[in-house]
Amino acid sequence: MTRVGLLGYGIAGRVFHAPLISSTEGMDLVAIVTANPERQAQARAAYPDAKIVTADELFEMDLDLIVVGTPNRTHVEYARKAIDKGVAVVVDKPFAPTSTEAEELVASAQAKGVPLTVFQNRRWDSDFLTVRKIIGQLGDIRRFESRYERWVPEIWDNWREFGSPEEAGGLLYDLGAHLVDQALQLFGPVKHVYAELDLRRPGVQVDDDVFVALTHENGVRSHLWANAHAAHHGPRFRVLGSEGAFVISGMDEQEDALDAGRRPTDPNWGYETRTGQLGILGDTVEVPVELGAYETFYAELQAGRIPVDPVGSVHALEVIEAAFTSARENRVVEL
Repeated sequence: MTRVGLLGYGIAGRVFHAPLISSTEGMDLVAIVTANPERQAQARAAYPDAKIVTADELFEMDLDLIVVGTPNRTHVEYARKAIDKGVAVVVDKPFAPTSTEAEELVASAQAKGVPLTVFQNRRWDSDFLTVRKIIGQLGDIRRFESRYERWVPEIWDNWREFGSPEEAGGLLYDLGAHLVDQALQLFGPVKHVYAELDLRRPGVQVDDDVFVALTHENGVRSHLWANAHAAHHGPRFRVLGSEGAFVISGMDEQEDALDAGRRPTDPNWGYETRTGQLGILGDTVEVPVELGAYETFYAELQAGRIPVDPVGSVHALEVIEAAFTSARENRVVEL
């Protein structure tokens, strides 16, 4: 069995990591770190065989894998401790507050032979898997549009809404980490970045309205949106090619399913009734979404493979940093 220790039991730990780890054959969730008494009670109820420990205690345990699902400001610190201990480590997105710190972690892990990966779970969203499957039917891709839009008019009392740079808060770091990663997965490295970042809601300290335009080295343009106050949601994906288009709306349902207590071992896991439209103007056909498959991440790790190359996450952070520069200086940034 792979003995796993989980740092953090907020949304990342409770909704994603703990359920996926405990559902993976061969993995044993043996320790959970959370200082919050309410979350400690939740963790004990959900995983009675796991010890509730402090971070210092976890790093003294005999573990095979450490998962960092804590606030962004602690990602580098805990990942470095795991690498120094010689234990394989999963770091939640965003990998680090800066690309320089992320690059240092990659170099350290490589030098010490420690497996390191980043939890980019939305590579296994149902709609993204569908785009990957059908994109070859669209001819030369001209433009890729991708959105994560929400209606959250009141700000949260949460570190993701805090303005200190070390928090790496705001939507560009949060949802943008997924949007940029998916665009890079489809179309490769980026050479130009343009961005518009705004603070819309009363009292907000960080970006909550994001638009990023990427020009990939292969000429494809990606337009990416993240918004916390969108009273109307655009399509999740719109892909325009020389021979047709693909459009799909709505959101992958795996997060809600996990939060509601469902697991990848349940019947019909990942199944949705959503469909996308493939074709030209009104001449389209319905395309059923692929099965969502978040469980693939830990299954790959358990099989001895790295599910997400951290080097790609370093480039994604370089894109995010360029987006901040672009918005601040109102110019296109060349990478």
